[in-house]
Amino acid sequence: MKLFDVYPLFDIAIDKGKGCHVWDDKGQEYLDLYGGHAVISIGHCHPHYVEAMTRQLGKLGFYSNSVQNPLQQELAARLGKACGYDDYQLFLINSGAEANENAMKLASFYNGRTRVLSLEKAFHGRTSLAVEVTNNPKIIAPINNNGHVTYLPLNDLKAWETELAKGDVCAVIIECIQGVGGIRLVTKEFLQGIRQLCDKYDTVMICDEIQCGYGRSGKFFAHQHFDVRPDVITVAKGICNGFPMAGVLISPKFKPVYGQLGTTFGGNHLGCAGAIAVLDVIEQEHLVENAGKVGQYLIDTLTAEMKAGNLPHVIDVRGMGLMIGIELDIPYKEPRTRLIKEQHCFTGCAGTNTIRLLPPLCLSMDEAADFIERFKKVL
Repeated sequence: MKLFDVYPLFDIAIDKGKGCHVWDDKGQEYLDLYGGHAVISIGHCHPHYVEAMTRQLGKLGFYSNSVQNPLQQELAARLGKACGYDDYQLFLINSGAEANENAMKLASFYNGRTRVLSLEKAFHGRTSLAVEVTNNPKIIAPINNNGHVTYLPLNDLKAWETELAKGDVCAVIIECIQGVGGIRLVTKEFLQGIRQLCDKYDTVMICDEIQCGYGRSGKFFAHQHFDVRPDVITVAKGICNGFPMAGVLISPKFKPVYGQLGTTFGGNHLGCAGAIAVLDVIEQEHLVENAGKVGQYLIDTLTAEMKAGNLPHVIDVRGMGLMIGIELDIPYKEPRTRLIKEQHCFTGCAGTNTIRLLPPLCLSMDEAADFIERFKKVL
């Protein structure tokens, strides 16, 4: 049997990692400014994380959600304290797409409506409704194209108000920093306006923090830069540093009803142990603060180098914390490929001409400076 071919792959097999570095099976070291697509939050193979996962696996890796799991309670309490939402409720599942599916399902149970507003260039996953709120016709199958979703421009509050005023919108779902959309940020005026409109029309406000959350922006959640409290927050990627896990943070306005939501593997013992270890490291090593500091250094330095003419083809640098987009006036493919093959540095990409930086939150100033020098060489 062969693998179903769904991704174009670089001819590189990563064999091991440590911190912000990985090595292939031939022993070549790479600087990792991609973090496995924003998944590696505390760095590859952090010893505390490895020890916690190993210890838990030797004790119990999994049992059904039909019995109590004290690790789930501990994770919920720790996460609530870390992010400032200790009055919210936590539903644990396995992936970002699942988190968004359940968030919208919860919203529809709440107000009985079916229409959702989503951003142009949004990405929220590849499953049923998650892919329908993803603004990419190429990956929306006919069976998923059910007319539930209206896509609206980023930061165009009037357009959103026109749709919300119709009174039939179940939920809005927003990435405060669009990832696949090219590292585009909401404005404070826009996000606060959406909050007020959702309150006015009894619409559920969902913030998708799957990529931009968990400390990456320099605050625990990106929406916290804009002084807004969503009704529902979705998380995944960095929550367990590479082990499949996700969560839905649910405001007190929602009351649980047995049978509406459920999961087999979500919140399993091994995942909870890893997620608790991730919070340990984030807190002990001040990684949220580090993401803000090192990210701002990258943005400021890249911007200065661009304005000085030292970064040919770079026309914009934008982002927040360690979620940064470097827009080029040429397609990203050649410089990104040269970064990997010649400079041994992994980055992500977005659209057709944006290099996307999503490194582990432990990236150091020296490693950030090293990346800039490697990037200058390929340009």
